[in-house]
Amino acid sequence: MPSETAIGRLKHLPFEDLGFAKVDHHRALRQGFAEVVFAKGKTPQQIAEIVRAMLAKKATKHNVLVTRADTKVFSAVKRAAGKSARAAIFHPQSGVITIERNTEIVGKGTILVVSAGTSDIPVAEEALLTARIMGNRAEHLYDVGVAGIHRLLENRAALDRARVIICVAGMEGALPSVIGGLVAAPVIAVPTSVGYGASFAGVAALLGMLNSCASNVCVVNIDNGFGAARVASAINRL
Repeated sequence: MPSETAIGRLKHLPFEDLGFAKVDHHRALRQGFAEVVFAKGKTPQQIAEIVRAMLAKKATKHNVLVTRADTKVFSAVKRAAGKSARAAIFHPQSGVITIERNTEIVGKGTILVVSAGTSDIPVAEEALLTARIMGNRAEHLYDVGVAGIHRLLENRAALDRARVIICVAGMEGALPSVIGGLVAAPVIAVPTSVGYGASFAGVAALLGMLNSCASNVCVVNIDNGFGAARVASAINRL
């Protein structure tokens, strides 16, 4: 059987059914990165079982990423990780758990994560950690919003070096349009729920970003740092 045919068949092999979850062990083969565990709404025990199942596949030493976790989830994951427990790290600011088993860099360039304000950093950190665990060189530039645009312009060289830019902003969500007008790289805008009443928990920023006149800006959902980094990783591999 030709290797191309074999790989094509492997892409559609069954998942592992845990009863409460169906773990997609072959997502890395199809999409370039393993399934990510979204912790919110799951019990710590459920998350631990999913992680244990992922780590049991020793033939594929892929990294494990859990988002929107807390200390209780991390404790359960550490217990389930066995020999990989030492590699398990909880990042409390973003609520991300990483288990790094593969340090290979597969991205062609640098992903730059930019936050408009300090209050946007938790979402920006989710994006930064996701980009790194997916095999990218990722840098960050924080608190450079439009209220003091000179802070952004001081870092023009970093903007120009980036192959993909993730821009995280709350309030009115203006920063992605500014950055989009300065660079040739794609800008992935992430609205955050940061802001006062009329920001409507991020809806104002979302609508502002969707209406950007900078044609290289695209937008993900409110507070979705993970989704932005996942798309940026796909772009960075092309």
